[in-house]
Amino acid sequence: MINRMLKIAIVSLIGLLLVCETNRAQSVFEVAAEVDRLINQQTQPSTHNICDDETFLRRLFLDITGKTPSLDDILVFSLEDHAEKRTKVAELLLQDPDYGTNWGRFWRDVIYYRRSNDQILLGATTAERYFADTLNGNTSWDQFANELITSSGDIRENGRTALIAAQQGRPEETVSEISRIFLGIQIQCAQCHDHPTDRWKQEQFHELAAFFPRVAVRPQMDPRTFLVYAVDNIRRQPRTNNNRFIGTLEHRMPNFEDPAIPGPEVAPKFFLNGKQLPLGATDIDRRSALAAWITSPDNPWFAKATVNRIWSELVGEGFHEPVDDMGPDREAIAPAAFDYLAAKFTESGYDMKWLIATIVSTSHYQLESQDRRPYDQLPFQANTAQPLRSDQLMDAVLNTLRFPELPERAEFNIRRQFSDTFGYDPNNLREEVAGTIPQALMLMNGDAIHRQITAQSGTMLGNLLLEVPNNRQAIQELYLKTLSRRPNRKELSTTLRYIQQVGNRSEAFEDILWALINISEFKTRH
Repeated sequence: MINRMLKIAIVSLIGLLLVCETNRAQSVFEVAAEVDRLINQQTQPSTHNICDDETFLRRLFLDITGKTPSLDDILVFSLEDHAEKRTKVAELLLQDPDYGTNWGRFWRDVIYYRRSNDQILLGATTAERYFADTLNGNTSWDQFANELITSSGDIRENGRTALIAAQQGRPEETVSEISRIFLGIQIQCAQCHDHPTDRWKQEQFHELAAFFPRVAVRPQMDPRTFLVYAVDNIRRQPRTNNNRFIGTLEHRMPNFEDPAIPGPEVAPKFFLNGKQLPLGATDIDRRSALAAWITSPDNPWFAKATVNRIWSELVGEGFHEPVDDMGPDREAIAPAAFDYLAAKFTESGYDMKWLIATIVSTSHYQLESQDRRPYDQLPFQANTAQPLRSDQLMDAVLNTLRFPELPERAEFNIRRQFSDTFGYDPNNLREEVAGTIPQALMLMNGDAIHRQITAQSGTMLGNLLLEVPNNRQAIQELYLKTLSRRPNRKELSTTLRYIQQVGNRSEAFEDILWALINISEFKTRH
């Protein structure tokens, strides 16, 4: 991982090179300003202030790298007075390998939380590495989508197979996820009948499913894995399963009158542009055509689905909520701003780093945070506080308490424990994420965490108390290390008084550190 203090210090040097700014960097500022203007025009200017530097830096580090800033990061950034330092730091952090790791885990969860079988998690680590490499290499988002839709191979060797493997190659489930993730449209509601509120018809759903009848996912025993592959020449005996005929070369409409009898064959047809392929088309022709039509610049919903999801993740509220329930029959918040940003994302060549840099440069991203918006309040009046994802929380604990470097297997086991305890489906609304008793107990009483909270020699707290004998300064530094901010007057007064009351400096600071690790603010990105 690149030394972040050095990266942030480079901001001063970049400030000297403004005359040589690239068109890409310039467009970030221009597009961000126009998005702000359009949102204000369609809602109203916020009465909230822009957040302070300490809040912004913690928010930005968590959003881009999944990690909290170091003490040096905070101090150096606070001393920098360049007017565009926030965007500059964002662009630097987007070059950090932790960016790909953080967002790779996010997309892993987007795909695997809706999996149809837990055995498919055999490929999750490979998929996560592929996502990270794709993001760090800034592969265009249309190419990323294309690869997920068209790839075949061993799930433990080819992370591109993740989306199809997660649904075991079943046509109905696979196209439902493709539509949800890459188009933001819940077309699966039209699987058994016409969509109850939108324009989509049952026939359109099954025409979409007709792009995937020739995909199969087969288990392998030695080594244990699954293969995603095409079946173009061998017709298997059909068997019924929820009105599906698995292994046939063509998709069939369900026959509700007599499920034992196959319904008519359906030719593949894309519901958004009406383009279709003939019966008999090969698997690669079907999937390649669908991928091309989904990611075409002529299809605005591909860019809109991505922009909406990323905006929601960064600002805390999407132009559409939930993020994957959009479509031409749904009205967006601030539609002019949404359409404009989606169009610019398309013009960028579906550049994900450009999109993130642009969003974090908007004043709406940089507003002070609040909890979920009250129903009587206009949208986008503040950034919305969000619970840390399990990986982010684990890294926050490890980095704050300065855990010794863990063996790969040990880190994997701890990360899995955090995932089991704190994990949540990022596709869901954040207000649906609730704290649990096991979560509280893990942070309050976990053995590994308890050992690192002590003031023993070699721990973060032990080193701090040794290096900073002044209690006031030590409290200020402890707050910066845990919450990335200085304590306010009340907090400082309360903690200093507590230290005096306890009488034992080490014990008092252990109690204070334990409290800081367990408060909601530590577990929240705000």
